[in-house]
Amino acid sequence: MKKFISALTVTGVCLFAFRLAAFIPAYAQDANWQKVDETLGRKPAVSDDVRRYGFPRSDLTVTLDGVTVKPALALGGWVAFKPAHGGAMVMGDLVLLETEINPVMAKMIASGLEITAVHNHLLRASPATFYMHVAGHGDPVKLASAIHDALAESKTPLTITAPASPPPAVELDTARLDRIIGVKGQANGGVYQFNVKRRDPITEDGMPLTPVGPMGVAIGINFQPTGGGKAAITGDFVLTGDEVNPVILALRAHGIEVTALHSHMLDEQPRLFFMHFWANDDAVKLAQGLRAALDKTASTKG
Repeated sequence: MKKFISALTVTGVCLFAFRLAAFIPAYAQDANWQKVDETLGRKPAVSDDVRRYGFPRSDLTVTLDGVTVKPALALGGWVAFKPAHGGAMVMGDLVLLETEINPVMAKMIASGLEITAVHNHLLRASPATFYMHVAGHGDPVKLASAIHDALAESKTPLTITAPASPPPAVELDTARLDRIIGVKGQANGGVYQFNVKRRDPITEDGMPLTPVGPMGVAIGINFQPTGGGKAAITGDFVLTGDEVNPVILALRAHGIEVTALHSHMLDEQPRLFFMHFWANDDAVKLAQGLRAALDKTASTKG
């Protein structure tokens, strides 16, 4: 009798696993991702089950403290789709001019998308840029259509054009920066970028926000060379409440300006705060300051 029950148990587990395995590719096939790509006018970067679409504000010429800000430094809007609840969840961060905020927001709301934050990341930038965080659940194609129609209320480029020339080389000692920050960075559009993961799992509406980089919950650090070994830096620290002031103190002690502190989401666990920063100085010196701030967080190395 015990053997019979054991056999039934194994059979049931195997059957469940088979059905689960069958469900996952079926979902991937049911979601018309090609139609999503066509609607958004671009191909995504795919990481695990997340599809992230970039909307850089390549149409803007933004300057800050004499530095012309490259899109990859601080003007890289994005939306990410992740399978969830029989459809998809979408999260994003859109870069907008002041005059574009309300027209885009009105379209988002009319389509049933949520606005989870609107704020600055930079100070003294000309023209000033603002960042609208959005979220939604449902059919991926309908979500993509809603995002496209909302962005059409701005001057965000909705078609991809090939760059006139390859991006400039990142003229920094990137190997040394890797060692100081503690993770491997990567070049993107003339900017050297780091994604530093937190050690604690992060969820939204019970869904794990993984992979953390594409879902916007990794600590982001960007270096844009400004000549002579110097770099402009910006990005955002992803922090729990008890980490906020230790990180502020560490950044300011190393000559790095804190430019914004706010939330990006509404229902994440643990509750997170996002701290943006700016400096233009010797890249190695700034990396050491950023490392001192990272040491105040539950972040990973390597």
